[in-house]
Amino acid sequence: MRVFVTGATGFIGSAIVQELLKAGHQVLGLARSDASAASLAKTGAAVHRGSVEDLESLRRGAAETDGVIHTAFIHDFSKFKENCEIDRRAITAMGEALAGSDRPLIVTSGTGLLPPGRLSTEDAMPTGPIPRIASEEAAAAAAARGVRVSVVRLPPSVHGDGDHGFVPILIRLAREKGVAAYTGDGSNLWPAVHRLDAARLYRLVLEKGAAAPRYHGTAEEGVPFRDIATVIGRRLSVPVVAKSPEEAAEHFGWFAHFAALNSPASSARTREQLGWQPEQPGLIADLDRPNYFEV
Repeated sequence: MRVFVTGATGFIGSAIVQELLKAGHQVLGLARSDASAASLAKTGAAVHRGSVEDLESLRRGAAETDGVIHTAFIHDFSKFKENCEIDRRAITAMGEALAGSDRPLIVTSGTGLLPPGRLSTEDAMPTGPIPRIASEEAAAAAAARGVRVSVVRLPPSVHGDGDHGFVPILIRLAREKGVAAYTGDGSNLWPAVHRLDAARLYRLVLEKGAAAPRYHGTAEEGVPFRDIATVIGRRLSVPVVAKSPEEAAEHFGWFAHFAALNSPASSARTREQLGWQPEQPGLIADLDRPNYFEV
C-alpha cells in the first residue's frame, strides 16, 4: 500500500514510517519544513509538503494514497483547545478525500480522555467537556459519511529513545525543583507503550483493522506514578516526595492534571483482534537508563 502519514518526522510518526517501509509499504510523509522534508527523504519515503493547518495539502495527500495514518498534532498546551479544533478540521478534510472508498483513515486519540479510576476497554467513551475529544468526534462524523475510520488511543506515556513527552517533563521538573514528586500516595496509574510497539500497532490496524472500531495501544495497563517518580529521584539523586493536591498544583503547575491522571486502560480486545503483542521494554525498565537523563 501507499500510505499518507502525517506527523511523519515526529517521535511516533517516524517509527511508523520505518515500520511501514520495513513491511514493504510505500510512504508519503507530510513535511512542514525543509529540515523535515530532508529528514524524511533520507528514510526512503516520499515527501508531501504541507501542514495540519493546510487543509488542501491534506486532501491531496489523502487522495493520492491507499490509506492515511494521522499522528500529527500541535503540542502547544497554551493553545490546547484551538489545536484540538485544528485537528478536527484536519481529520474532516482527509475524510472528505477518502469518502466513498474503502481506503482506511487511522486517527490518533488518547486513553487519558476516558473516565478515570477504572480499567477502560476499547468500548469506553470520553465524557465531559474535554477539548481533545474533537479528534474522536471528527472520526465518528467521517465514519457516518461512509469513510473507513479507525481510532488508535495511545496512553499518556509513549516512551523510547527520543521521547520528548510527559516523562521528560517530569525529569525537567525534578531537576528544577530538586525533588521528584507524586500526588497523594502516588498509586494513580499511567498506561504506557514503547514507540516501536505503538508503530507496529498502527501497521496492523492499517492491514487488518475493521471499519469504525477503537484500538488501545497500551502495552501496560497502568504503571503507578510513584514508581515513575522513584526512578527519576534515584537517577537524579533527589528526594522522592508526596504532595497533597494543593501542593501538587503549585509544584507541577499546568502539568498537575496529568501528574494526577488515573486512567488504566486495557488492550485485550486489540491484541485479540489484531494479534498485536508488545515486545519492547516496559516504561520503568526503559526509563531506568542513562538515555532519559542525558542533558
